[in-house]
Amino acid sequence: MEWLLYGAVLFSALGFYLWRHRRVQAAHAQDLREAVEAGLVEPPSLHPVIDTARCIGSGSCVQACPEEALGVVNGKAVLKNASACIGHGACFAACPVDGISLVFGTEKRGVDIPHLSAQFETNVPGVFIAGELGGMGLVRKAAEQGRQAMDAIHQRLGHAATPAGVLDVLIVGCGPAGLSAGLAALAHKRRYRIIEQEDSLGGAVYHYPRNKITMTAPVQLALVGKVKFGEVSKEELLAFWADVVKKTGLKISYKERLLGLEKRADHYVVQTDRGEIATRTVLLAMGRRGTPRKLGVPGEESPKVVYRLIDAEQYRGQKVLVVGGGDSALEAAIALAEQPGTTVALSYRSAAFARVKAKNRERLDALRAEGRLQVLLQSQVRQIEPAAVVIEADGTPRTLPNDAVIVCAGGELPTPLLQKIGIRFETKFGTR
Repeated sequence: MEWLLYGAVLFSALGFYLWRHRRVQAAHAQDLREAVEAGLVEPPSLHPVIDTARCIGSGSCVQACPEEALGVVNGKAVLKNASACIGHGACFAACPVDGISLVFGTEKRGVDIPHLSAQFETNVPGVFIAGELGGMGLVRKAAEQGRQAMDAIHQRLGHAATPAGVLDVLIVGCGPAGLSAGLAALAHKRRYRIIEQEDSLGGAVYHYPRNKITMTAPVQLALVGKVKFGEVSKEELLAFWADVVKKTGLKISYKERLLGLEKRADHYVVQTDRGEIATRTVLLAMGRRGTPRKLGVPGEESPKVVYRLIDAEQYRGQKVLVVGGGDSALEAAIALAEQPGTTVALSYRSAAFARVKAKNRERLDALRAEGRLQVLLQSQVRQIEPAAVVIEADGTPRTLPNDAVIVCAGGELPTPLLQKIGIRFETKFGTR
């Protein structure tokens, strides 16, 4: 009788496992159908491709993905939410059968990747690229590339004296690649400068959602040594970088934007929105997101205007306007509307929200019906005032009380600027 009892328990456990397994796969299949219906099937950058012949449907990649972009359908892993994938790469490391490849672009949509040498130098001599701009969005890999690129620059410059008033290297961007490169420049005792167009360090990491897991493997940093993070949240990583900057004395010029560069006899002259910088070499370590697309209206320079929602809770009890019609705008408006006491309006220039996730549209409609969120379609912001915004809807201007404006209108990619400099790109269609 005892074996019957054990058998019953085992059978029940197996039955529960199979029931739950089918339920999870059904949910993943529904997510995939919704993404296809909404047209959200093109990943923005580096992303996984699953070899279905190798895949055993273990779900290890699904559990490892912090963006919940992967799922298991019909016993095989799938990229069920391609638009959410940011190239984290944790799925690649987690696959027990080496069934995942990380590639750029798809058969339908190419991704422009610059030509780089093994030393991270572009076809323009003396101009180097490391990190996300070169196609490597992974935090650990970007940091490694920044250090390696700076090592290559150090070797290239050799012992030749640098003229007075000229840098050895100008580093553009202070994300993982730029920060790591800056530390290496300090270690090599090179004359350097780091410029960053935003007012914060961390690059794309700074804009991740709260508590997002950002690094899953050790990384070697100049002056710091091997950093064994394991898994670390966005907040922990940013705090670590800030501490490193403070302890090493790394200098960063914030809110300074690259505008162009030109070659002189033995160095480059880089134009920024603050003036000119003379430098022997340039290391481009900025991200692919580019400069946020602005509204171009009076008052936009106000400190209450930002271009990405970081923490909805900080706007609790405020009157907030969100501008945009993509998933990022809808998700920002939804997150804000769920905060107690927050008044939210969403302005979009078109008549309907196209190419957005069904779940976001449904949640938006629910909050709108509850009176917790105001949606202004076919509207445009005309002016931003200290305590209000002026919006034109259906040809009629109206003034809304306002404490903060969040613009989610995408970004202007840096590709045209780099092509103007002379850097060649190759369009990748689902390849490395």
